[in-house]
Amino acid sequence: MGNAILMSMKHLRGIEIFVKAVEAGSIAEAARQLRITAAGASQAIARLETALGTRLLNRTTRSLALTDGGQVYFERVRDLAEQLDSAHAALDEVRGQPQGMLKVTCSSAFGRTIITPLLPSFLAAHPRVSMELVLTDDAVDHVKQAVDVSIRFREQLEPGLVARRLADVPLVFCASPAYLARAGRPRRPEELKDHDCLVFRVPSDGLVLRWAFVRDGVRFEPPVRATFACNDIGGLAAMAVAGAGITRLGSFIANDLIASGQLEPLFLRGHGRSAVAIAEPLEFYACTLDRRNTPLKARRFVEHLVTHLTDHPQLRPLHRPLATENAGVPRKARRPASKGM
Repeated sequence: MGNAILMSMKHLRGIEIFVKAVEAGSIAEAARQLRITAAGASQAIARLETALGTRLLNRTTRSLALTDGGQVYFERVRDLAEQLDSAHAALDEVRGQPQGMLKVTCSSAFGRTIITPLLPSFLAAHPRVSMELVLTDDAVDHVKQAVDVSIRFREQLEPGLVARRLADVPLVFCASPAYLARAGRPRRPEELKDHDCLVFRVPSDGLVLRWAFVRDGVRFEPPVRATFACNDIGGLAAMAVAGAGITRLGSFIANDLIASGQLEPLFLRGHGRSAVAIAEPLEFYACTLDRRNTPLKARRFVEHLVTHLTDHPQLRPLHRPLATENAGVPRKARRPASKGM
């Protein structure tokens, strides 16, 4: 037993790299996450295999797979790697100073416009933390990509993640003056079926985000005639400005385009009593892995976001609904997450 413990301590770094490689799917990705060279990571695993007297991985330039012995060993040591992570987090707690690399992912448009300006103040307040921000609308795997915090909208939430609500982003339906002059202005969401609609296709699953409204406390999805789909919000905004049709944009994208006269908002107060349908907001969450010990650096970062996103000027609706319109409108949508046309 004593010799086994001494051997494990000697090869602790190799064990950590081995576990990371299996979780990430490649030695190169494990090396990137641990900020070491791929050659160094491969050598550490090779030394571990020599000490154990067995091959743990079958690896080629493009694939990596556990051997039978490697599978058994991985199941036994993966908890050790997690315990090391927890130990490092516990030290941060004792010191009260978050430190180390913090990896954050966020959807592209929201991250570029809203999240990025909040980062300098966080890093200034926590000088021992370094950060990597990945802006992507693709699927994110916390384990394989070594992500500490992912910022997602509700439709991207997954089981096994701890999600904290950050903000409700008002959604604005809008079109260019040229399109409205040509096709007419819809007064009710039900009229969208007669218009050219520009919709967002989620890159991670290929489905289209539904257009939803709340009227008198009841959520509904009117029929939509989608004539154009895009996986980038900026592309949808550009198409709308060019007169291609009606689209739905977050307030942080739409408000400036409306203020400049390039787009006109739809279904707002003042456009007729029949337009008492309020666009359902887009809910954003900060997600971490469902583990007992979330690193202090991740917790501090989420707290920073909550503080600065509360009443953020770019996340305010264009107009406050009439008191009668607001009655019965739920703050949180009464529905499970759903996607599709």
